[in-house]
Amino acid sequence: MKTLPADFYAGDTVQIARALLGKLLLRRLNGAWLAAVISETEAYVGRCDKACHAYAYRRTPRTETLFAPPGTAYIYFVYGMHHCLNAVTEPEGEPSAVLIRAARPLLGQDTMAQHRHGRSWVALSRAQQRDLLNGPGRLCQALAIDRTFDKTSLVDGPDLLIAEDAPGLGLHAIQPRDIRVTPRIGIDYAEEAKDFPWRFLWNGAPEA
Repeated sequence: MKTLPADFYAGDTVQIARALLGKLLLRRLNGAWLAAVISETEAYVGRCDKACHAYAYRRTPRTETLFAPPGTAYIYFVYGMHHCLNAVTEPEGEPSAVLIRAARPLLGQDTMAQHRHGRSWVALSRAQQRDLLNGPGRLCQALAIDRTFDKTSLVDGPDLLIAEDAPGLGLHAIQPRDIRVTPRIGIDYAEEAKDFPWRFLWNGAPEA
């Protein structure tokens, strides 16, 4: 399975957020791989976006990772309970990232279900299965992603990667008509930036 190269993340953040739909999020845990297909993303661009943690190049211990090379994982903790996974984008020094908001489980569903609900995949209701990775906090909980992955590489890190679609997984190529574009959610504080159409969803993916 081919991981996305650093160059993939080095361009325009909004375009990368769209391009990440359908890519594979891979997490190795206890020697076994968990896999999910990315179904929802949001773009954050520090130079012009009041919703970005590093808006106007604000540099703090928390935001330092956003200035890292493209393809670096930026993990932050929010509301005292949720971790959120982001892929750093644009050239090093330009603080931007794509938030991975949701995914569809492909491999290791039982492990993900145990992390979220304490029981197997088949024991979950259909609603619980549908929402297993629906939302950035749920996704990180199910895949056991926390701050220990902050600053690690999504290109060649040993246990957390993003890869191209692979033959045999039953995925179809995402066409432009499959993608829904909306403003981002949960950022009412961001003034004009709250209306930027920088949220991308694989058409039919459940809402967080």
